Amino acid sequence: MQITKCLHSALLVSNLEKSEQFYSNVLGLQKMDRDLKFPGIWYQIGNFQIHLILAATIIPDAVDYDKLGRNRHLAFAVANLEAAKEQLIAHNCPVQMSASGRSALFTQDPDGNIIELSE
Repeated sequence: MQITKCLHSALLVSNLEKSEQFYSNVLGLQKMDRDLKFPGIWYQIGNFQIHLILAATIIPDAVDYDKLGRNRHLAFAVANLEAAKEQLIAHNCPVQMSASGRSALFTQDPDGNIIELSE
């Protein structure tokens, strides 16, 4: 087997409106059209997609709240980390700077899915 690229990651969410607010308005991701018969929102980021799938039950899986980066998470590159941090704070999103001292931060979507932003 030879894996040639990563296509998408799927996240379970409990409220599509709140999730869309976070992923579209806070993170600024571009929604894409989808022709599937179950509730969800797809986002395109370069050659990668994020699939938000509506689920009746969400079980948070974070094990280390003091160091969010030591949990399952998605990581995105940003052009300006300070501007990203200000955007998150303006939308009352949690912000935790990387404990390693590198130019990165962690936040959470409305369902607790952890997102890393790195410059």
